[in-house]
Formats: sequence, C-alpha cells, structure tokens
Amino acid sequence: MQTKWKNWVHVTKLDPDKKLPPGALAEIAASGTDALMLSGTLNVTLEKMASLKKEAALAGLPLVVEPAGPEVVMFEGIDLVFVPSVLNSSDVQWILGKHRDWVRHHAVNWEKVVPEAYIVLNPDSSVGKVTKADCGIGKEVVAAYAAIAEHYFHFPIVYIEYSGMFGAPDVVKAAAGALESTVLYYGGGIDSPEKAAEMAKYADTIVVGNAVYDRGIEVLKATVRAVQ
Repeated sequence: MQTKWKNWVHVTKLDPDKKLPPGALAEIAASGTDALMLSGTLNVTLEKMASLKKEAALAGLPLVVEPAGPEVVMFEGIDLVFVPSVLNSSDVQWILGKHRDWVRHHAVNWEKVVPEAYIVLNPDSSVGKVTKADCGIGKEVVAAYAAIAEHYFHFPIVYIEYSGMFGAPDVVKAAAGALESTVLYYGGGIDSPEKAAEMAKYADTIVVGNAVYDRGIEVLKATVRAVQ
C-alpha cells in the first residue's frame, strides 16, 4: 500500500460532516474508484471521522485519512494518512505548525504517512478561508510552488485544490509541467465526465468529493469511466 497509491487515477473524497444515503457506499465501492479519502475542513471531529471510517471500511477499498488537524488523525484501520501542508498559506501553522504539534504530542506511525504539498486556489472555499491561502496567484507561481515542493522539499504529492469550484486547466497544466516524479493530484468541481477528462490530461489523480453528495453516484461512476 505504501507505493500502490502512486498508481491511483481516481479517488473519492468523503466528508465526515456529511451523510450518504443508504446503500451509497456499496455503489461507490463498485464504481471503479481506486480509493476512499476521508477528509473535511469544517465540523470534523475524531468521533465523526471514526464513524465514517467504520462505515467506509465495508467498501473494501483502500482507506486514506486526510486530516485538517492532528486531533482527527487515526492510524488503526486506515491504510494511509495524507498530511497536507498548504504552501500558499500566509499562516505558518498550516505549513508546519500543526505538524510540529502533532509530532510533539502524538505517536506517529510514519510508515503510513504521505506528505502532501497543497496549493489552495479557491478564495471562497472553507479550506481557503481557514488556511488563509493566497488564492490570487497565477500559473507561474503555482508552477514555482510545485517545483519547490518536489525538488527542494521532496513532497511525494502536489495537490492542486480548488475545493468546490472547477479550476483553470492551464494552471494544472503548468503545475504538471514543473514536476518530474512527484504525483499531481487535482480536486475541485469535478461533477461531470467531461471535467474529469479535462483535468486528467494533466493531473495523475483526480479527486471527486462534493459531486458524490450533490449529484449522486451515477455522476461519480461517469467520472471514473472518463479517467480509466
């Protein structure tokens, strides 16, 4: 599992603060998505994360926790923990501070940890507001962040996050052009097979989240077919 994640092309993101209809997880498991990522920004507690993990485990897919903070990190029953550092945040706690506190006060299973270099680009999103991300940067700056993430900090993942809106393909293309071996994730506004295919031209892995709740499982299945 430590390296298989590099071959994923489609990940479904589930929010601990949202509810799926009965039977939805079975349909998600059969959709062809490569993994489930348990992740949210607002109102996420350890109890909610544990409840979602218990439910999601029944799908039989690889399980990833992507925590908004150290208080919701868990390792038991989880395959991997993707830990974000928001490179374009103006607040150092979202780049390194929460990570320091996590290591100081918690036991860390490092074999399951995969660091992510996040670049958040939707100023109206919860994650953009909470992390105080500079979302007004252009594609040249995004590409520079991506290059620094790979060649200076050696992040295994660069994650372009538009969170709730469909982003600019030329920005994702620029990030892809700056990377050699680091895996490029894209998330934000993928609610159709056309959008999935567009971003899959440049990103190694696309993440579908809100569409699962807002548009339904059939749309999720269509995005899987578009990239596989």
